[in-house]
Amino acid sequence: MGSFSLWHFFFLACVVLEGINGQVNGWLNAHATFYGANQNPTTLGGACGYDSTYDAGFGENTAAVSGTLFRGGEACGGCYQVMCNYRLDPKWCLPRRVITITATNFCPPNNVGGWCDPPRYHFDMSQPAFLRLARQGNEGVVPVLYRRVSCKRRGGVRFTLKGQSNFNMVMISNVGGSGDAKAVWITGSTTRAWVPMHRNWGANWQSSLDVRGQSLSFKITLVDGKTTEFFNVVPSTWRFGQTFSSQNQFS
Repeated sequence: MGSFSLWHFFFLACVVLEGINGQVNGWLNAHATFYGANQNPTTLGGACGYDSTYDAGFGENTAAVSGTLFRGGEACGGCYQVMCNYRLDPKWCLPRRVITITATNFCPPNNVGGWCDPPRYHFDMSQPAFLRLARQGNEGVVPVLYRRVSCKRRGGVRFTLKGQSNFNMVMISNVGGSGDAKAVWITGSTTRAWVPMHRNWGANWQSSLDVRGQSLSFKITLVDGKTTEFFNVVPSTWRFGQTFSSQNQFS
């Protein structure tokens, strides 16, 4: 049996396995579009606060996700495997194409039936990511199948220090594992206790603890429940605006 026939057999199996919740053998139904061609995909950190998706460790395989997926910023850094649903749209979908993307932005609703209106599941991808799944020339919407997957990152988790005085904000990026942080704690070399931080927006976490002049440690719990501690990842000589990479990473 040729590869083309095997691919169609796969989608016939999907039809049989599809349930009333839209799940297909572990995959879920959604739709996808792409950002404007004149937008640089490396800077689309948007509502997650990543200044550059490359500097944050995510490259150009990124997407803004609808509110149902975004969950108030909790999805920032999370990874999804996505493939165009060739069975539903053989004209525009490329067969046998699967990519892994990172949620780095929010696709806002327009409240008039738009693709990012709740309760829809939608990925507004960077154009390079979209064209790895769909044919050149399609300016519209394509059906996709997606599922959550573990993020594979190079190097350790990164911490970018923002804020001023006794207001400190930390942008956390390049997170492996499920990729999306559920809870964060901070402690200084003279603080001696874990102090919970609060999500300010996207991947930015804040606390009112004055930790100037201290080496800093962090503890992160991901949405999947995994917790890792990052001891003394930031030296006492740190300044606002600097980024520090740890030796530790979620697997």
